[in-house]
Amino acid sequence: MEGLMLARVLRDLTAQLPLRTLGWAFPDETTAALLLDGPRLGGQTNLVLSYRPPQPVVYLSRERLRGDPRSPFQRFLAARVRGDLLRAGQLKLDRVIALNFAGETGFVDQPPTRLLFEVTGRNANLLVLDEGEGFEGRIVMAAREITGSRNRFRTIRTGGRYTPPPPYEKLDPRTLSPEQAQTLRHVPIGRWREQLDGMGPLLGAELARRADLTPDSPPGEAWAQALAAVQSLVTDPTVSEGALQDGAREAARGEKAATLRKSLREPLDKRVTLLRNQLADVTRAEAGLTDAARDREEADLLMAYAHTVPTGASSVLLPAFDGTGERPIALEPMLSAVQNAEKRYARARRREDVYLRLAEREEPLRAELAEAEARVQALDTADLPDLEALNTRVQQERPEKSPYGTRFTTPSGLEALVGRNNKENATLTHRVGRSMDWWFHAQGYPGSHVLVRSGARDLDLPDILYAARLAAANSKARGSSNVPVDYTRIKHVWKPRGAPAGQVHYTDQKTVFVDGTLPE
Repeated sequence: MEGLMLARVLRDLTAQLPLRTLGWAFPDETTAALLLDGPRLGGQTNLVLSYRPPQPVVYLSRERLRGDPRSPFQRFLAARVRGDLLRAGQLKLDRVIALNFAGETGFVDQPPTRLLFEVTGRNANLLVLDEGEGFEGRIVMAAREITGSRNRFRTIRTGGRYTPPPPYEKLDPRTLSPEQAQTLRHVPIGRWREQLDGMGPLLGAELARRADLTPDSPPGEAWAQALAAVQSLVTDPTVSEGALQDGAREAARGEKAATLRKSLREPLDKRVTLLRNQLADVTRAEAGLTDAARDREEADLLMAYAHTVPTGASSVLLPAFDGTGERPIALEPMLSAVQNAEKRYARARRREDVYLRLAEREEPLRAELAEAEARVQALDTADLPDLEALNTRVQQERPEKSPYGTRFTTPSGLEALVGRNNKENATLTHRVGRSMDWWFHAQGYPGSHVLVRSGARDLDLPDILYAARLAAANSKARGSSNVPVDYTRIKHVWKPRGAPAGQVHYTDQKTVFVDGTLPE
C-alpha cells in the first residue's frame, strides 16, 4: 500500500474524528479491526489494519467482522488500546501512520496510547507506543520484534525507543507547483515516482496511464498534462486493472533489483571497511615513527651517559645532545642503562619495520579502495539488467567451495584448498592433507593454510607460484609485493602440544617470493 493511498484512507477518517470505539475484532492472526461509531459516519464502521507481510493494508469497511485475539499482542491490543480515537496522522507521505487513543477510566484505568502502523511491505509492523505526540516514543509492545540479528541498522524491541524511518527529501504531490513540474519534464514519467512522495510502482504505472504516456517517455512540453495526472492521483489514488498489472510487474522487478543489489553490495561494503581499516593502520604506523625517533634519541642518551646512570633508578635526567636542557627518561629499575637502551632500540626497529611494511602497501590499498568505492557507487545506480549481468559474472568468477576451504585449480589441474578460518586451516592440514601433499603459508604473517593435493608428485614451478600467491593473498600481507611464502610436504608440518587450532610448526621448507594478489 503506497503513501497516497494511505493518505486517502486517513483523509476519509480524520474528517469524522473524534470517534467512539466499540472494541476490537481479530479475523486472523495478523489482522486487527477496530469498530468505530460516530454521528458523521452514517453507521458503525471498521478500521481494518492488516499487518501481514509483504502486503499490509489499511481500509475502512462496513462488513461485520468477528474474531477473538489469537496472539499475546492481539490480547494486549484488545486490553490496553482503548478509548476514543482522537487523531490520525501520517509521517509526510511515508507508509507510517499513527492513531491516538484517549484511554478510558473504569475498574482498571487504561492510559492514553498511540498505535503506530508501519505499512512497509516485508517490514510491516504494528506497535503500541506510550502517550505522546508525533512518531517517537517508548514501545509498549510490538507485533514483530526486530532484533540486531535480523536487522543491524534498526531494532524494534518492547520497552525500547521507537525511531521513525530516516528523513528523505521528495516533492509533495499534494502541493506540486507548475514550476516544480517543469523541472521534471525531462524525466521519464515512469520515474516521477522517484521524485514524488507517496508514490510507488503501482501509482507510478497509474500516473503514466493517466498522463497518456509510456513509462519511459519524458513529458517534455506535455508537463502540464503530467501535472494534471498527478493532481488527479492525489484526489483519487485508485489503480486501474492494466496499471495494476504493470505496477505489480514493476514492483516485482524493483524487489528483485533490491535483493540483487543487497547481495552484491554486502561483500563490497565489507571490503571497503577492511581497506579503510588497513589504511588507518598505515596512518597509525606513520605516527609511530615519531615514537621510534624518541626511543632512538633516549637510547642514544642512555648509551652515551650509561656510566652516570645509578643502578636501580626508575628515571634519570640526561643532558640533550642539542643543548636544549635535560631530558627526563623513564627506566626499568631491574635493567641496566645499556639494557634499557637496547630495549628502546628494539622497539624503534619494530615500529620502523611495521611502517616500512605497511607503507609498501599504501599505494595498492588506495587504488583498491578507490575501485571498490566506485563499484559500490555503480551498484546504487544500476538497473535490473545490469545487476543480473553483474551477478552472473560474480557467480562465474567465484571460486568453487568445498566442505573444507575454498577450492581452486592450479595451472596443471591440481586441486588447491584454502582455509577460510583457523578451524578449516587445522582441518586441511591435519585431516584432509596426506603426507606427500604440499602445504603453503605466508612467512611471518597470519593467514590461510593452502593445501595442494598432489599425492607424491613434485610441483611444477607454475603450480608453486600459483599456490604461493593464494597463500600471500589470503594473509595479512595481501596487496604487498615480494611476500615470502614457505612450502613443504604435509609430513613436515605439526601442531605443537596445547597450541590453538591453526597454529603449526614446520621444517624442510623452501621459500618463494610472490605478490600478495590472487592469481588469474
